[in-house]
Amino acid sequence: MATSILGTSVLRVEDPAFLTGATTYIDNLDLNEVLHLSFVRSTVALGHILSVDTNVARSMPGVVAVYTADDLMIPSHHAFMPTLDAVIRPPLARGMVHFVGDPVAVVVATAKAQAVDAAEAVIVDYDVLPAQVDMEAALAADAVSQYDTLEGNRMAGFRDAQGEHVLDDADVVVRGRFENQRIAVVPMEGNAIAVVPGEDGSGHDLTIYASTQMPHMLQSILCRIFGRDPSTMRVITPNVGGGFGGKAGVTAEHSVAVAAALRLGRSVKWVETRTENMQALPHGRGQIQYVEMGFSQAGKISGMRARIVGDAGAYAGFGGNLPIGPTLAMSQGVYNIPKLSVDVAVALTTTTPMGAFRGAGRPEAACMLERIMDIAADQLGIDPGELRRRNLLQPEQFPFTTLTGRTYDVGRYEFALDAALAASDYPALLREQAERRANGDRVQMGVGMSTYVEITAGGDQSEFGAVAIEPDGSATIRVGTSGHGQGHPTAFAMIVSDALGIPMNMIHFVQSDTNEVPRGGGTGGSRSLQLAGSALHDASAAVLERAKQIAAGVLEANVEDIVLNDDGRVGVTGSPASALSWAQLAAHAAWSDDGPLSADTDAKQVGGTFPFGSHIAVVDIDMETGYVRLRRLIAVDDAGRILNPMLVEGQQHGGIAQGVAQALWEQFVYNDNGNPLTSTLAEYAMPSAAEFPSFETSNTVTPTPLNPLGAKGIGESGTIGSMPAVHNAVVDALSHLGVRHIDMPCTPERVWQAISDAAVGTITNPWREPPAFFADLPLRPTTPAAAKRMQEIEADI
Repeated sequence: MATSILGTSVLRVEDPAFLTGATTYIDNLDLNEVLHLSFVRSTVALGHILSVDTNVARSMPGVVAVYTADDLMIPSHHAFMPTLDAVIRPPLARGMVHFVGDPVAVVVATAKAQAVDAAEAVIVDYDVLPAQVDMEAALAADAVSQYDTLEGNRMAGFRDAQGEHVLDDADVVVRGRFENQRIAVVPMEGNAIAVVPGEDGSGHDLTIYASTQMPHMLQSILCRIFGRDPSTMRVITPNVGGGFGGKAGVTAEHSVAVAAALRLGRSVKWVETRTENMQALPHGRGQIQYVEMGFSQAGKISGMRARIVGDAGAYAGFGGNLPIGPTLAMSQGVYNIPKLSVDVAVALTTTTPMGAFRGAGRPEAACMLERIMDIAADQLGIDPGELRRRNLLQPEQFPFTTLTGRTYDVGRYEFALDAALAASDYPALLREQAERRANGDRVQMGVGMSTYVEITAGGDQSEFGAVAIEPDGSATIRVGTSGHGQGHPTAFAMIVSDALGIPMNMIHFVQSDTNEVPRGGGTGGSRSLQLAGSALHDASAAVLERAKQIAAGVLEANVEDIVLNDDGRVGVTGSPASALSWAQLAAHAAWSDDGPLSADTDAKQVGGTFPFGSHIAVVDIDMETGYVRLRRLIAVDDAGRILNPMLVEGQQHGGIAQGVAQALWEQFVYNDNGNPLTSTLAEYAMPSAAEFPSFETSNTVTPTPLNPLGAKGIGESGTIGSMPAVHNAVVDALSHLGVRHIDMPCTPERVWQAISDAAVGTITNPWREPPAFFADLPLRPTTPAAAKRMQEIEADI
């Protein structure tokens, strides 16, 4: 074909259904005589269950059953990936509860309101134990273990043998303690599942509808839990109202719903309330980082030492692996760091289990690096942009293997930084800032920046893709990823249309049904386009090659002379009249011994790709109230080759909003007794569009050599770049007062307090000595098997 659709802003084909409401979610599925579930959840953070009285609830109108752990006897299981079997989670609490919101029992009723009423009538008696909500206190030597199967509350941990020696030759050492606070995922649609037992007409005796990012993984885990063959279970994912990492794997509620349906032989449905979602869907982030970075007098990094505390929450949720997976993996970032030492300790606490949230460990790494770089710039008296430029990895160093063993594919970090500085008119911003300071303006301005790199499709991964030509000449494409708003139907149709010349309105997209798609890794880690897109690219090439062979036979020509014409027909080069339509080709294929005109493949990618970029934030701060207004956010992100600029821009906008929200507003909070204080949107500071300016987004393009599309992920980059840029901007606005750090979220109260402290000469030091437990951690294993396991953890996440 003479021209390519790739690289153009094609409108999203899926949007009309979303905008008109002509689409389906779990809660509006048309299911006959479905029963409703309501969970009885713990009201204490840690305690022994003395008794569960279900007698009143069982007698209430509409109640079909009330189950506890002893009734259903579901095997304990991890939600997503193996973590620590000593604290593996029972779906319904067995003997003890470990966080407020822990399911203790489930009510099954004919109507949702009846189930909710009956759940409130279940009486649970607890022997309440002291809560442990502070991750550092939970790791202290005198902390009481929350689990009889474990000594202490450490889920994982190790220290680096180099330790402080990485700083031995530093002329200057800068230090900072940073908190990357716990946040809730807050998807528009909460977790939800419907389970329908009985033959579905295609050989399955159990059909599960789930709001999940990974239908095939959910099928695999549930089959393992219930000892079933995958051929007996079909998993279908209707539209998903947001996932962001929180809807990966199998939750406790999922397995309880399946067990109840099997026990009763009837359809059941559970749709999470907002409070349940805030209390029980895995939370994200949750790290405290102690960072020391050494510099020469010329501002060159000589070494870095980081000690990271991670919060796993209750039951060793898979999010506890994030500090020892992606955060550790990306701790070198974009910089030439000659020596690096990272210690990690992950605590079990009596809080909601931790999981992934957009970026999953990578924003945490970027934040600690970019904050310490700004503190260093201030201490060394070097412009933050210039200090970064002096230490960035250079293009000729790629592919580059970091000190943590990750091989970056390509990178032009200085190019992205310069593009962001130019787009922001950085010198003009500094002049405006200086004028405001000189004038003593009530509203001061801060300018912050970040330069980041992240990993997408980590490890060695593959993904399924298939293309089939239908009798009418249309195409049906199938992929193993699961789209829920990112634009998958549009992006994948573009790839196939470009390869085969079939109009996009004649391309039908199938996903998220284990009966229609035989395998797949689902959506997570910004993997979809580079893996599933590459699979469709390869499958399309195979379909076209067979089409050429068919055309050569029908038109009595050499296959080398057969081409795809601009009109989408396949025929003899230079002879437009001698060509076949896709409908004709499909008919000829159907008559042949080789069968329908289709192809499927599993695209394999060796190693992850490493998107990068630079963000610049401009904030205004009211010095009398501490109120922070984000005025500008300039983002220059590099996700390799761009197939649809509009989709890329949409992902940038969404990621930026979530990164800014953590920097300024969001935090999930517990009191000392482990009671959540922000479990509804009345208390949790969730921003609306009104709080944001129009984002200024652009891209540099550095294709990766690791896949045929040259594409890298973009879904999480906005979060990773924006959060530290905004954080740095807030501190910069107050730096002339001597303020060196404010913990996120940078709320008006915290900002006002920093201003007030500075006014009386009380400047908070951004550093304090790390807890003693770091010294007691075992040395990091350095065997090849241990290194391989670390990379497997990263790939799984």
